[in-house]
Amino acid sequence: MYYIGLDVHKRTISYCVKDAAGKIHQEGKIGSTRRELDAWVKTLPQPRMIAMEATIFTGWIYDHLLPHAEKVKDTHPLMLRAIAAAKRKNDKIDGSKIADCLRCDFLPECYMTSTEIRDRRRTLRYRGLLVKQMVQMKNRVSGLLLEKGVTHTKQRLHKVGYFAELMSSNEEIDQSIRPLLKLSREHIVRAQKLEYALVSSLERDPLLTERLKRLRTVPGVGPITALTWALEIGDVSRFRSIKQAISYCGLCGAERSSADKVARMPISKQRNKHIQHVLVEAAKLAPRQNHELALIYEKEIERGNRNRATLAVARKIVAYLLAVERKKQDFVPAEKFGGTVAA
Repeated sequence: MYYIGLDVHKRTISYCVKDAAGKIHQEGKIGSTRRELDAWVKTLPQPRMIAMEATIFTGWIYDHLLPHAEKVKDTHPLMLRAIAAAKRKNDKIDGSKIADCLRCDFLPECYMTSTEIRDRRRTLRYRGLLVKQMVQMKNRVSGLLLEKGVTHTKQRLHKVGYFAELMSSNEEIDQSIRPLLKLSREHIVRAQKLEYALVSSLERDPLLTERLKRLRTVPGVGPITALTWALEIGDVSRFRSIKQAISYCGLCGAERSSADKVARMPISKQRNKHIQHVLVEAAKLAPRQNHELALIYEKEIERGNRNRATLAVARKIVAYLLAVERKKQDFVPAEKFGGTVAA
């Protein structure tokens, strides 16, 4: 078996090919294009395994090389301490270190979802970008009115009828900001239509329809939460326990233990930020829809910390979602079984 380490960049890829004994057979650099990859693969010895560091643009390289190797693995950048802590660091050395980690089975491999899920996840994350832009534009409209001291009702500002009435009847709106207000409103409307179209296309996708239908039976889980879970989590079988899923979603703190001393740290930054944000927002509303979640929230809120109460509810939602996914059944409340409500 030959072990190949790739140090991937936007325009170039540095590679190192080693055998099982660690002897270098090939080293060099190629361009990050499909044509050069195809020509390079033909020069490699067989059988082979390939590893590369996960970046924003390694997805297509992974897919392109997958048919040409026994295995292709993505590595977690934060776990490659041998590279990060080295005194000398360059592309050539990085490729060699990745090949050594692969050869010795010390590679900190990260999960790679299927191409179909990654394509749909890209659409959902683009929807998140649209929402951010809409919020920024709405804040800008409010700011323009405040700069000119225009009397308005903030809660109704972005309703179509109210905004049109405000523009036509309010004499406090200066002519200098009217074009900006109209332009901002048009941008918001276009973004809303595009956002709706993106979500609708994902909900109607045959690959996701049945899965989303089951997930939405969980209390507090709406269309966006269900879509985010399905596309960010991918295959739930990769989580051996609920704790692993909770950790991936960023709903627990880090731990630092040494001898008999255990220190609990704040919420870790090593998480999937997209699903963390959606689950926390869902947890703020879920206690209103489910008695069991309401009891969990009330128990934690008695200790005087709303954030911990919200995280406790979010962790329970993760447990519900994981159970629904594993059993491939709709969620059934505990009351229907006649059992006691979990605290």
